[in-house]
Amino acid sequence: MITNYKYFKILFFYSVFLLSNSFYAQEGTSLIKAQFGLGLNSPSKDGFVNNFEGKSLNFPTVDLGLQYMFNSELGGKLDYSFSRISNEDNTPTFKLNYSRINLQLVYDANNIFTFLPYRTGVFFHVGPGYSAVKPLGNYTQNKESFFNVMGGMQFHYGVSDTFSIYTDVSYINGFGKEFDPITEGNGSFNGNLLTITFGVSISLSGCYFCDQ
Repeated sequence: MITNYKYFKILFFYSVFLLSNSFYAQEGTSLIKAQFGLGLNSPSKDGFVNNFEGKSLNFPTVDLGLQYMFNSELGGKLDYSFSRISNEDNTPTFKLNYSRINLQLVYDANNIFTFLPYRTGVFFHVGPGYSAVKPLGNYTQNKESFFNVMGGMQFHYGVSDTFSIYTDVSYINGFGKEFDPITEGNGSFNGNLLTITFGVSISLSGCYFCDQ
């Protein structure tokens, strides 16, 4: 029997395959970007049961994404993220893996932030997704999966026409159910997550800053 977590990973890679083929079937002027980010995460305290508490800052959070711009302002992005969360000092010891997949709308806000220096830009992204939580160690049976919706902002600096570095700040709101019984929440998590990542964006088609 395929577990929710395995199904989650299969769904992500199958979606990437379908989107990749769809992207490359478009006209050559289509703007496709691959993004890779690494950073920190901060889980909400109410996502843990009593006596369990996660660190306010955890490392790492890894983001992988494919982005396609429909026009100069609006696009879509499929992205996968993996985060590690561990216990705060003086609380029960635990570690867990938090994974998510999201399909988001992307808005290029450079026409609003016209005062920014050349080769810098601001992008907003928002969309629904699915989260999977996999506890490690003594609590591996307390897996959780639930829908989410996330939103965030990226600040880019273009190193070249096809390569930029960026900072992303995102908030993932989870729709996890209450733990019943409470012991199902030992070492697990069903709350919201704030992430801050630093990464690179590579244009696979077209010119990233052609219009600036």
